[in-house]
Amino acid sequence: MGTLPQGVTCRCRSLRRCSVEVLRQHLGLQVGCAGFWLRRSPLWTSGQCPSHKHSPVVLHVSRSQHRYPQTRPCNLTGWWENDLGSKMQVFKVGKDGTFSGEYHTAVSSTKKPIQLSPLTGSQHLDEDGQCTFGFTVNWKKFSDSTAVFVGQCFNGDDGKEVLHTSWLLREKVDSESDNWKATRTGHNTFTRMD
Repeated sequence: MGTLPQGVTCRCRSLRRCSVEVLRQHLGLQVGCAGFWLRRSPLWTSGQCPSHKHSPVVLHVSRSQHRYPQTRPCNLTGWWENDLGSKMQVFKVGKDGTFSGEYHTAVSSTKKPIQLSPLTGSQHLDEDGQCTFGFTVNWKKFSDSTAVFVGQCFNGDDGKEVLHTSWLLREKVDSESDNWKATRTGHNTFTRMD
């Protein structure tokens, strides 16, 4: 058996198993097992195939073509607009993921004039840049309602950031018997304005 590339370790006793370790560790290829005849390969995974009936299948053939795309981290800071025309500005996100900002809703059930409302939130600072986040909007300037949004930031194939959110809106009611109608739910998609 030839020597393994530098940095590749293999505790296997057979050439086939070591070949898979080379693919997995050195080339960054993913190898798995399939219970059907998709593409037979002479490689054998390191004890991952449950029986001899399963053929190992090379799931990724080229290191450069089949890696997860390198995306830039999604940055919540800036101006966003949703599908209803509501706008929000997220101020700078802190090193711990916390942020604040302002929300200007385009829709309201109150008869008072709509005003800017404060928002506060937090996001995960994930390495892949596709962060999850949540924020609360307090409509205290013109309504007794509070809204919470949760979502995830995505970098689309076109390179544009998009926020997919779900929300709960809690309206103040006068009695406990009206509690059943106090919470609404929905979804919004935000795109960057700036």
